[in-house]
Amino acid sequence: MRDFPSCFAENGVQVADSSSSNAGKNAQNLVTCIYQCRIRGRTCLITVTWTKNLIGQGLTVGIDDSCNQSLCKVEIKPWLFTKRKGSKSLEAYSCKVDVFWDLSSAKFGSGPEPLAGFYVGVVVDKEMILLLGDMNKEAFKKTNATPSSSSALFVAKKEHVFGKRVFAAKAQFSGNGKTHDLVIECDTSVSDPCLIVRVNGKPMMQVKRLKWKFRGNDTIIVDRMAVEVLWDVHSWLFGIPSTGNAVFMFRTCQSAEKAWSFSHSLTDAKSQSFGFSLILYAWKNE
Repeated sequence: MRDFPSCFAENGVQVADSSSSNAGKNAQNLVTCIYQCRIRGRTCLITVTWTKNLIGQGLTVGIDDSCNQSLCKVEIKPWLFTKRKGSKSLEAYSCKVDVFWDLSSAKFGSGPEPLAGFYVGVVVDKEMILLLGDMNKEAFKKTNATPSSSSALFVAKKEHVFGKRVFAAKAQFSGNGKTHDLVIECDTSVSDPCLIVRVNGKPMMQVKRLKWKFRGNDTIIVDRMAVEVLWDVHSWLFGIPSTGNAVFMFRTCQSAEKAWSFSHSLTDAKSQSFGFSLILYAWKNE
């Protein structure tokens, strides 16, 4: 099915890549987060992907330049995190990049992303350009790094969610904003299905006559910010729900432009208001 393209920089960075239903839902339990950082004055994107399957849980950290060209990548195999603590040195922009991780005490929920008790750090020139998790003290002690002069910017997240009628996720639409409970409700078994989006239990958007409006966009207000909601539920209504997924995008931006393709510059250091994208692939459990 068609995905929502989200393009950054001149040549674009695809954050909503193809989600193949042929791979099966069991292979789709993953969360991908994209962060904008700077390495020696150059803009780069660090992609952190958490996976979970029958073998165990895994982690991949990749670094791309602003033109979506891969610079380096490290993959921790999903053997129940056999190597739960460690580091690996890579090279990007002709300089050494060190990736450190400690997942030995990580606590997980139903998804592949750890909830607490871990850190993942990326160090360049003895500066911590990206640090994830709640073990900051341990991370800085292990790496001997100092905080970076420029903070990493969380620009996109892609997640697979599952349910029969209700699909839930956590959403933080700004770096310093609150984390919200996001719920999508849609019962496709009725003759006239309706789509409802709730934030913290409050209905924010309702789409009636969904068979005629199976693709579309609307705007809601969260934390005094405009959040554009785009949806594509064609597979739910006209395909086989158990093998096809719907796609939802929640996007914050200053522009009033409403289109399927979004382009914003990452190279302008003065402008960091291009927004945040949350892409949800929703799979129905029949």
